[in-house]
Amino acid sequence: MRHFLEFEKPIAELEGKIEELRRATDAGGIDVAEEVGKLRDKAEALLRQTYAKLTPWQKALVARHPERPKAADYIRGLIEEWTPLAGDRAFADDAAVLAGLGRFRGRAVAVLGTEKGRDTESRVKHNFGMARPEGYRKAKRIMELAGRFGLPILSFVDTAGAFPGIEAEARGQAEAIARSIEAGLDAPVPFVATIIGEGGSGGAIALAAADRVLMLEHAIYSVISPEGCASILWRDAANAPQAAEALRLTAEDLRKLALIDAIIPEPLGGAHRDHGMMLAAVSRQVWDCLEPLMALDGATLRARRREKFLEMGRTGVV
Repeated sequence: MRHFLEFEKPIAELEGKIEELRRATDAGGIDVAEEVGKLRDKAEALLRQTYAKLTPWQKALVARHPERPKAADYIRGLIEEWTPLAGDRAFADDAAVLAGLGRFRGRAVAVLGTEKGRDTESRVKHNFGMARPEGYRKAKRIMELAGRFGLPILSFVDTAGAFPGIEAEARGQAEAIARSIEAGLDAPVPFVATIIGEGGSGGAIALAAADRVLMLEHAIYSVISPEGCASILWRDAANAPQAAEALRLTAEDLRKLALIDAIIPEPLGGAHRDHGMMLAAVSRQVWDCLEPLMALDGATLRARRREKFLEMGRTGVV
């Protein structure tokens, strides 16, 4: 069964009626094609109307949708000859960060991704996409490996943030994130990052200090989650919708602020409604960004990347 968000209840009711009519047709041979067609048109119109005016908080809910394509889906769908690489060569492997080598449209690349998991078992395995220090040290290792062998870097970011546990702090969480950001900024190869769901705090930018930062239409990217912000400012996570508005975390706002480079449109109703269409759109946009970067030398890439991040914050939103 499809999972519907709270604000999608009217759409859920219409699609439920369509399914009931289909079952009636299968059971009794009754021709209800005309009625189904009318309801389908009505549901599509309502879906289009609803998604045309999503609030920042509703976009946050869509970005967290459990059926949304995950990093593993993009890697499986876009990367050929995928060879995963594990471990940070210091402490352990972190399943929240996927890393490895493969081919994207025939070009050898290094790939990183934060993986949330889809069901209970996989979510626990991947720690809900919240990486520990060894995850960021693994990312740093892969970025340095890519630089050594001249491999472009692709990353797919979907994390609420770095793991906040005591053991992560004890093993140097802040330092590990900073080193991963440093490795991204210093990489002498093209680097394209895509925010596919949530882009939370340093846990996101650790894998997104890139030449080009792309963002899905209904993804979010922010220094803190709406709930975390509300808990600090109002001492109540119930104010998350108000915090989401103030944080300017949507793709549209971030594009105006020049903090991302492009927005990738999603299928009507969100990426979770058509994985194939979403993967194809991401593939086209990533390649369009990657191809011109491959013509530049390492020194030019580093210099441009440095200027790009130094410029951030000089553009404001009225």
